This record gives sequence, C-alpha cells and structure tokens, in this order.
Amino acid sequence: MKIKRSAGRPFAQRNADTPHVFDPTYATAEISGLLGKYAQAEQFLSGVGLNPDTHPEKGYAPFTHPLIGALNSTNATVTNTTGAANATNDASGPRPIVQIPGTAQMALTDDVAGGMDILYYGNLEFGSHSPSQVLTVDIDTGSADLWVPVNCRSCAGDSFRAYESSSYHTLGQRFSVSYGAGKVSGSLAQDVVSVGPLSVAQQTFGAVKSETEDFYDAPSDGLLGLAFGSIAQSRQPTFFENLMTSKQVASGAFAVHLQRDQAAGGEVCFGCFDTTKAIGPITWSPVVSRTYWSLGLNKLAVNQWQGVPANLTAAIDTGTTLIYLPDDVTSQFYALIPGSKQALEYGAGFYTYPCDTPLAVTLTFGGRAYSVDPADFNLGRTSAASPDCVGGILALGQGFPDNLAIIGYSIYDYPGNRIGFALSVNNKDPP
Repeated sequence: MKIKRSAGRPFAQRNADTPHVFDPTYATAEISGLLGKYAQAEQFLSGVGLNPDTHPEKGYAPFTHPLIGALNSTNATVTNTTGAANATNDASGPRPIVQIPGTAQMALTDDVAGGMDILYYGNLEFGSHSPSQVLTVDIDTGSADLWVPVNCRSCAGDSFRAYESSSYHTLGQRFSVSYGAGKVSGSLAQDVVSVGPLSVAQQTFGAVKSETEDFYDAPSDGLLGLAFGSIAQSRQPTFFENLMTSKQVASGAFAVHLQRDQAAGGEVCFGCFDTTKAIGPITWSPVVSRTYWSLGLNKLAVNQWQGVPANLTAAIDTGTTLIYLPDDVTSQFYALIPGSKQALEYGAGFYTYPCDTPLAVTLTFGGRAYSVDPADFNLGRTSAASPDCVGGILALGQGFPDNLAIIGYSIYDYPGNRIGFALSVNNKDPP
C-alpha cells in the first residue's frame, strides 16, 4: 500500500527516476498550520476538554456494505470487506456502477502546486431555497468543525448569502478556529446542509465573517471537518454524525480517495466504499481515541530487518500532506538510512538521504505493516544535480505531544470504531 492514497493525503505523483527539485514553500507553511491545528492535541488525547460523545452510530453495525461500483476490466474481481473475492463481470462485459440509497459521493478537486498535492475540496450545498447555494470545502479528518464565509465581503472565496435562505438562523455564539498563523472567526449558525441526496435540516456551522490573509490564496471557500465531534470548537456534532443520527446513511462509515497529482478523480463516499477506487481488500485497525481518527503506531522500519519501535498515537489526517513524527523517533528512523542527515536549510524537522538508496519503508498500525512507496517517500532532490533527496517523514519539533504522529489515509467506520486501509487505484501499474 502506498501511503496517503485511498483515504488520506497523497504525495505528488513522481517517478523515482525523474529529477524533481524539492520546493519547501508548502511544507513549511503546513508545519506552521499544524502548530495551531494540534495545539490542544495533548489535552484531547488525555480526555481533557472534550465535548460529550453522543455515539451517533447507535443502530448501525460495523461496516460490511454497501460497496459501490465495480472494477472495469473483463476478468475483474471485487474484494469485499472480509477479504473474499467475488466475480464482478460476466460474458456481457463490465458491471455498471451501482448507486445505493443512503449514500452520496462528493467529487474532490486536487489542488496541485509546487510538486505537491496541497489540499482536496468538494461541493457542499447550503440553504433551503431551490436551487441551494454551492460552496467548496476542504475535506479534513483531522478536525471536526464545518465553516464557510457568510455574508463576508472581505473573505477571498465565495460567501453564503444568508439573506437568501429562509431557514438560516444564528445561534448568538462566537466561533473561531486557528491554524497556526491562519485564523477564521465569526459566529455559529444553522441551516440546511446537503451533499447529493443526503441532507441535515439544522446543521451547525461556523458563519465566518473574517479570515486572515493565509486563506486568501486557498482554492476552497471553507472546510468540512470529519473527525469526532468530541473535539469540535463549536461543541456540536459534525455533518456526518448528524447524517448517522437521522439514519440517512446506509452505513455508519465514510471513505476518502485522494487522486494523485491530478485535479479530478478524488472522492468522499458518504455511507459507502467505492470499489472503483481500490484494487485490494480493506484491512482494519482499531481506533485508540474517539477524538482524532487515531491509531496506535507500533513501529517504523526500513528494508524489513531494521526498525524503530514506537508507542505513538497516529492521527490519520486527510488535511495534512506529509508524515510527521516526534523528534527522537524521526532521528532514529533516519539513522537507519545510510548517508541521511538533517536539512536545516529548509528548517527544523527536514532530513535528506541519498537518492539512489534502495528503500522499503513500512509503518505498522495495530500489528499490520503498510508500505510507503519510494516515489512517495521521495519529496525531490535538493537541487537538479544533487545526489540527495528530501524525505517524506518530518520531525514535529517543539509544541507537539511527544507521543503523537500525524499521517494521512482511508475508510472511517464509526460503529466498528476502526479505520480501514485499501490499496488505491493510484498504485496500479499503468498498462
């Protein structure tokens, strides 16, 4: 499995033999943003300051269905969630895409810049009038608030025109979220929010009236948080949790596919798993904290026989581009790669290694090892003629809990209290 593919942030597509010069602009900006985003991580993971867990998955069984779509090849098979393969095509040809009630698929656009996949965003509908107003939102499993600009003349993106919706009302409570140097602020409001056929009549969201200049260049208007509502700044259930509570979704799970290095192809599957985005079975690991979507990270290894034991909580975060580990674990990891060294010219936390070093990097969650493709681990050369490349695992540095890792990945199952990973179609060899 390639890291950050069938649900989570992928690295930019690149061929290991193609010279690519690393651009630190977006990576350093992301590090700054993480300082704000995870400022309360230590207390959240300790159970301090949490909102009540409403357990919106009541009445749902752990994910086993529905599976949407089919692999479109003459002799294709689809592997279900238990690992058993089922025929999907017969003599008549490929089976058509199957749409199932209680599901919705949000197409995602990949914002590619500087050789990296910066963020993924899709359309969300607001308001009660027909047609409803469509705004774009960044998809983020590392936070739990929904916010969009509302009647905001100073905001860079499109703004929801609250005066055009008869069902819109404010709650009279302040709202703000910080992302490092970036911040949005306003008040809490409620209105109809929909994706495809799925709709929440009174969804609470941040009605943003002000945003710092860090958001001026963002391609999306707002953000859809899909972590557990226990960490929401609004102290309200998330959009997906409300869909579960109202029993609108066929399954208490959602899956995220992030296309590599292409504007189109990404998707969130609400209440479903899209088999056209995967080429292998789902493997599961248990959630260790109903705050962030978090797993126990047991070990990092290079070339199988060398490893670094870890006792970390890994936040599986689609809103984060790279992999971040505590300082000591990162230094031990790179010590396994001959010729690696710190790259302070980019800032604290960066490392380089000889580009021609054969690497087989794996991360182990819940006793299962997942491989990181060398082309994904390699963020690019330090210069066009340099023999050194920048590694895709960075040190968190000061200001973060010493037991926290931040990683991006796949399917998120509330009733099963688990995260599933599947091999993405991004990993499929070209014909």
